[in-house]
Amino acid sequence: MDVVLLVLSFGVILGGAELFTNGIEWFGHKLELGEGAIGSVLAAIGTALPETMVPLIAIVFGGGLAASEIGVGAILGAPFMLATLAMFVTGAAVWLMRGRRATGTTLALDMGVVGHDMAYFALAYGVAIGAAFLPVEFEWPRRLVAVALIAIYGRHVWGHLQAEAAEHEGLEPLRFHKLDRRAPQHPEPPRLLIVSVQVVVALACIIGGAWAFVRAIEDLAAGPGVNGTLLALLIAPIATELPETLNSVLWVRRGKDTLAMGNITGAMVFQGAIPTSIGLVFAPQIWSASGAGLAFASAGITFLSSAAIVLPMLLRRRLDGRALLVGGLFYLVYVAVVLVTLTGGNG
Repeated sequence: MDVVLLVLSFGVILGGAELFTNGIEWFGHKLELGEGAIGSVLAAIGTALPETMVPLIAIVFGGGLAASEIGVGAILGAPFMLATLAMFVTGAAVWLMRGRRATGTTLALDMGVVGHDMAYFALAYGVAIGAAFLPVEFEWPRRLVAVALIAIYGRHVWGHLQAEAAEHEGLEPLRFHKLDRRAPQHPEPPRLLIVSVQVVVALACIIGGAWAFVRAIEDLAAGPGVNGTLLALLIAPIATELPETLNSVLWVRRGKDTLAMGNITGAMVFQGAIPTSIGLVFAPQIWSASGAGLAFASAGITFLSSAAIVLPMLLRRRLDGRALLVGGLFYLVYVAVVLVTLTGGNG
């Protein structure tokens, strides 16, 4: 039964991602926004909010040390999964679809958008991880860091909103357009109201599907012979990052590479700034380099994977989909670290 729920919930997330990518493009078009604002801000925030609720509820409303540990693990797991597995899946999608893409395995990117995102991610996440080395009793410095992280994210968003509007070529018909009886049908543009309805419905599908997916994983973890820690560290985070990953694959299929990458890198900035500020303020005893060693090890791998992908891209002024596959290698490194740690702990 749990396996059936797993498959069904994945289908719901996939359907929601299809509606969301289509709807958010039209939403950005109606508001005359650039690709950076659409992919790195609107899409990134929309799909990052569901997994942000996990640490928020666990830390702020859960109470207790165990709940805080789960919350901090979720906060650190999000940028890690985006920098490793999401990058890998996006690169694999580019390579598999190279025959139908005009640029083959090369991503047709706005380097400014991705560079802007990764610069702010490095700054925000670096500050947040650095704060983990502050003594727990330093309450006010930690709060100041949290405020600084929110300000950094605000500046990141403002930078994208200041960019010129995109031309939005190749917009597909809005999926819900036919439901709007008061508007002329395609190829006439849909009204903002029906666009907003589609985006909300899509987010509901994504959130509901992700919730059911996580519940199915939790039930499987409760079964005999299943290592719950292993599932919590390696499998459950995949469910929370499915929306961003699927969105990016769908945009790669449509040849909209800036939106595909911006959805991932923009979500990394959001996850590196906003949830980390929650951990800093509400879980100071766990947001410590010595308080959650295995989880914080993922932060180091996140930086390494990001640097291995982005630095060559900036030097060459191009990004090949095969370069994104390195994210999978860094994910395997973390899998090995977790397995060795768990095996050593059981020995």
